[in-house]
Amino acid sequence: MFFLRFGKSTIRTRLTAWYVLLLGCTLVLFSTYLYVQLENSLLGQLDTALQVAASETFTEVIEQDAHPAFKIRKQSATITRQLANAGFTVRLISPKGEVWDGIGSYQIVPAIAQIKPGYTNVTEHKKIWRVYTQPLPLSPTAGWLQVAQSLEPISKASEHLRTLMLFSCPTILLVAAFGGLFLAERALRPIDRIIRTAQAIGPGDFTQRIGYRGSTDEVGRLAITIDKMLDRLEAAFEHERRFTADASHELRTPLTVMKGRLGVTLSRARTVEEYESTLQELQREVDRLIRLANGLLFLTRLDQSSSEYRHSLTNVDLNELLEILIEQIQPLAESKNITISVSIDPSLHVPGNSDRLTCLFLNLLDNAIKYTPSDGQITVRAHRERGEAKVTVTNTGKGIEAKHLPHLFERFYRAESDRSRNTGGSGLGLAIAHEIVRLHRGTICVTSQPNQLTTFTVQLPF
Repeated sequence: MFFLRFGKSTIRTRLTAWYVLLLGCTLVLFSTYLYVQLENSLLGQLDTALQVAASETFTEVIEQDAHPAFKIRKQSATITRQLANAGFTVRLISPKGEVWDGIGSYQIVPAIAQIKPGYTNVTEHKKIWRVYTQPLPLSPTAGWLQVAQSLEPISKASEHLRTLMLFSCPTILLVAAFGGLFLAERALRPIDRIIRTAQAIGPGDFTQRIGYRGSTDEVGRLAITIDKMLDRLEAAFEHERRFTADASHELRTPLTVMKGRLGVTLSRARTVEEYESTLQELQREVDRLIRLANGLLFLTRLDQSSSEYRHSLTNVDLNELLEILIEQIQPLAESKNITISVSIDPSLHVPGNSDRLTCLFLNLLDNAIKYTPSDGQITVRAHRERGEAKVTVTNTGKGIEAKHLPHLFERFYRAESDRSRNTGGSGLGLAIAHEIVRLHRGTICVTSQPNQLTTFTVQLPF
């Protein structure tokens, strides 16, 4: 049931499978190493015991009946019993392979076809013997001393260890599999919450949050990051919703005016002058629609070109740019008898897009002329300040109320007193200026003293 429950959880099963596979490989390698080390250790101990037994019995070898023999048979049976009880067999062999004498059950040890000093394994009837051979440097007769012991105890110990490994390894892996699934389920539980939250998010509802409260591990950071992403998505969605609503309202107003004016004009016959007047009013409304559409298109392009902006940077001379723009708007200022004062530091260069900066400062200058009364004054200053280029555009006039200042750079926002269509504004100029400054990694702000001065400040990094 446990595996059925998590059978479709790909990440859980993969993590558990890799964990069990790694553990299985580790167990196999460790068990093999342990098995080989134990077998070699037991065999080494046996070889040492054979060599010690050979040393003890070598001192008991004498010359008897023209060939070597053990004197312990006649003097004492202590060594004989000890060796026999320990499973050792000792024999003396002639150079031709004849057995001269022996201790223990040396008759059952199979003969070695080619005798040589050292250790040898001999097998008979599936029973393996470990034989240690040592030469007898006796004169005039020479031969071999052989000490042997069965490898059956070592085989039984190795087989017992092998049986334990064969039964214990699968048990360990089974326990590890259940434990791995349990731990993976606990570790990945926040991901289930992330999935449920993502499924609960509808096309118009970004209020759902994961609300992770656990440790800040990888999964925790993922949950927190997704919550922050949802916050940004909600803010962007709300921003776009307001933008769409405002754009619809701004588009509906001139269209309603145009439709109403056309209906009134067509309700009865009119004179040529009345038709001309109606067409002129419709032309002004169409101009407003064109400016509005151009502003919306420009904002859309700004949003889409955010990632491409860095590739279009050039070295822009603000001194030259501002002088050209001021020269262009000078006729508008003169028509309202507005004085423009200029104070710009020479060689004021910033990295930026000249077209975008032209739009930025042209919007600010046009805005200043629009809201400066006749015989007013506009002051443009540009200088270096703390590693940035600071440009200020100040105009006299009635100013802006404090409650409107935080919202001036929002799209379609206009102070109530400025919603008259006489100015021709659509509420997008300052929003466009704000987006251009943001693209240039700068800041823009506004301060105003009612009935005195209004100052827009732009700071661009060098």
